[in-house]
Amino acid sequence: MRDAVRTRNIRDEILDATDRLLTRYGYKKMTIDDLAREVGIGKGSVYLHFSSKEEIALSHIDRIIERLKANLRMIAARRSGADKRLREMLVQRVMFRFDSVQHYTQSLNELLAHLRPRLLERRKRYFDEEAAILASIIIEGQDSKIFASGDSVDLAQTLVTATNALLPYSLSSYELGDRIDVADRAKKTADVLIRGLRC
Repeated sequence: MRDAVRTRNIRDEILDATDRLLTRYGYKKMTIDDLAREVGIGKGSVYLHFSSKEEIALSHIDRIIERLKANLRMIAARRSGADKRLREMLVQRVMFRFDSVQHYTQSLNELLAHLRPRLLERRKRYFDEEAAILASIIIEGQDSKIFASGDSVDLAQTLVTATNALLPYSLSSYELGDRIDVADRAKKTADVLIRGLRC
C-alpha cells in the first residue's frame, strides 16, 4: 500500500514539475533530464512512470481535465437551481482551462503541435465526459420545468461545442487576453445559452 502511495506521489510530483517546466521552457525545450532534476529523482525513475515526454505532457493535460470534471461534479451537487448550476458549470469549463494554462510563456500551439494527433483522440473523450455531467443538470432542469424538453445529451454536447470557442487551444497567454475579459465573455455566452434552454 505504501509503495502505491509513493508511486502516485512521484507521478504527481513529475506532473507538477511538468507544469513548472512548461511555464519556464515550453514543451520543445523541456527534457526528461530537466524533469528528473526538478523532482529530485533519477532520469530512470521518470521512465518508471511514463514512457516518453509526450506521455508526460498528455498525462498533464489529462490531470487538468480530471480536476475540471471534479469541479463540475461539485457544482452539479449543489442545491441551487439547475439553471444557476449549469451557468456556473459552463463558465467553469472555460475559466478552469484558462487558469491552468495562462501562465505558460510559450504559445500553447507549440505544445499542441507536438501532441495534436493523440490529443485529438483524447479531446473527444474529454468533451463527451463533460457533456455527460452537463446532461445530468439539463435533465434536472427539464424535470423541474426550468428547461424545455429535448435530448439532454445532444443539448449538453451543443453547450460544450458553443463554449469551446472560448477555450485556449492555440493561443499564447498574451493572445488569450485578460482574465477579466475572458470571464466576462464566458458569462455572457453562458447567459445566452441558458436562455436558449429555458421553457
